[in-house]
Amino acid sequence: MSMWTSFDEVPFRVSWIDVGEWRTRVLDAGSGPVLVLLHGTGGHLEAFTRNIRALTERFRVIAYDMPGHGYTTHAHTDIEIGTYVDHLAELLTTLGISRAHLCGESLGGWVAIKFAEQYPTLVDRMVLNTPGGTMATPEVMERIRSLSQAAADDPSPERVRSRLEWLMADNSSVTDELVEVRRAIYARPGFSESMKHILCLQNPAVRTRNLVTEDTLGAVIAPTLVVWTSDDPSGPATAGRTMAEQLHNGSFALIENAGHWPQWEQQELYDQLMLDFLARSEVPTS
Repeated sequence: MSMWTSFDEVPFRVSWIDVGEWRTRVLDAGSGPVLVLLHGTGGHLEAFTRNIRALTERFRVIAYDMPGHGYTTHAHTDIEIGTYVDHLAELLTTLGISRAHLCGESLGGWVAIKFAEQYPTLVDRMVLNTPGGTMATPEVMERIRSLSQAAADDPSPERVRSRLEWLMADNSSVTDELVEVRRAIYARPGFSESMKHILCLQNPAVRTRNLVTEDTLGAVIAPTLVVWTSDDPSGPATAGRTMAEQLHNGSFALIENAGHWPQWEQQELYDQLMLDFLARSEVPTS
């Protein structure tokens, strides 16, 4: 089963929507309360294709390529968190969505937190999947920068696979199909330059002014589940626990045998955690 045939019984549409300067690729599937999925650095909406079937049983799922990423317009200047936040706000307005659940992975989680701080009335609940933005670990930042830019400069199977394997607890989780999907994106003319602007957040000075602080987390009112994993390469599970404790309505879950993509490597467990959390009417407990 491929990443796209894994939900071939679910009606869906992929379209390009003009959101300000960004011609944005958007997947829209299902009906009900809106759940928006945000991918990580250098990623694309296919990061969530294994989850679409389960999530659309209860939600209208919106997954999209963020500015500079995937098949959305390439970046020609550095993209900091505020640009992603503004883009998400305008995307929701364009789609006529007044309130949504957010699920963000890595960079997507960072954007979701900042969005929830700036637009509290637009966010129902959040699931933060090994979110970025609270740490600035030089060796991790350099690893993300070097692997990502190398894959964008030379989108060979080996380079792209190496970048994807960094995300996983088990290298066998990186399928040939996933490599080819990412290769097709990275090989597009102009993407290598776009990656340089995406990676500005790995610059210490830029990262510092965009970080998620304790005050940021304290300003988030949406009930939030922080998901961390046993083998996350970006930081220890204690980072996720601390984040959950600093949120007003935070809870924490640890998924074993997964790296930075638990939604991919432990799909069934991840889907159930999300569905259970989003269905709750009371603040969840860890």
